[in-house]
Amino acid sequence: MASRPHTRRLRRALLTLLVTASVALPVSGAARPAAVAAPAPAALAPLVAATPAALDARYAATRDAVRDALRMATGHGDRRRADALRAMADPGRRFLAFDGRDGGRTAEVFGDLSGAARIAVLVPGAGVDLDHYWRLKRDAEALSAELGEGSAVVAWLGYRTPSTVSPDAVTAGRADEAAPRLVSFVRELTEARPGARVSLLCHSYGSVVCARGASGLPVADLVLYGSPGTGAATAEELHTGATVRAGRGGDDWIAHVPHVRLDLAFTSVGFGTDPVAPKFGAKVFDAGDGGHSDYLRPGSVSLRSLARIVAGTADGRA
Repeated sequence: MASRPHTRRLRRALLTLLVTASVALPVSGAARPAAVAAPAPAALAPLVAATPAALDARYAATRDAVRDALRMATGHGDRRRADALRAMADPGRRFLAFDGRDGGRTAEVFGDLSGAARIAVLVPGAGVDLDHYWRLKRDAEALSAELGEGSAVVAWLGYRTPSTVSPDAVTAGRADEAAPRLVSFVRELTEARPGARVSLLCHSYGSVVCARGASGLPVADLVLYGSPGTGAATAEELHTGATVRAGRGGDDWIAHVPHVRLDLAFTSVGFGTDPVAPKFGAKVFDAGDGGHSDYLRPGSVSLRSLARIVAGTADGRA
């Protein structure tokens, strides 16, 4: 018992050091890819039905938006962003949404959404933007291949993710901004594809985003993996009808992040209970022995587990 106050002090010190180091980053660190100029995309009409014709029209409109952003990035001489956008402008890519401003917002479809009985929505964590979008695309492609026909995967980069080492990564501000957008997107998706089984797969800081919107998300599964916590003490506090599941790879560094929440005068730091802890109350799935970026690695235990969850064939433990 005597060691508990010491443990609490240690955890507080670790969080304080993290925040202090983040604030002390050079101001030049703020000049991240979000500063790349991009035009405002045209407003899109709601996707009423996910029919092939309606989806083709949406994909064509978003492709135009990508090409507009590509022209501006090229004109500004930003080769890295231009290269990323050039790949996205390929006629074979299918975006439900695209906005090149402020780091980028996208929702890309992998698989046949019009005929999908099972849909997975991937919500990424810190450090993902248009310049690093390939990571999210890689994961979506791997899950789509594992699921096979009758399924679709949507890679949802619908918010400005925090930098991996920054105050934003240990506070809920970005998640609070993102959650209403995620809820709106998922509702539109489920209304356009009624009857499909939708699962929300939330990685790292993305699990904070999902938790903030959990009560308004009409999904079958809320899956938290590589999570620093959700801000809730228990799964019950998420107030969701979805089955809450959690997993963590054996070599994931997130296990060493203090799972505490400190309420300060101006904000809260940290996200509380570890989602894989028994007291949180989630159904824990087998995530294998991979690292923080390995959950959707082809051939991995975690990928097979996540695919079973999306397919509706898992009971919470692979």
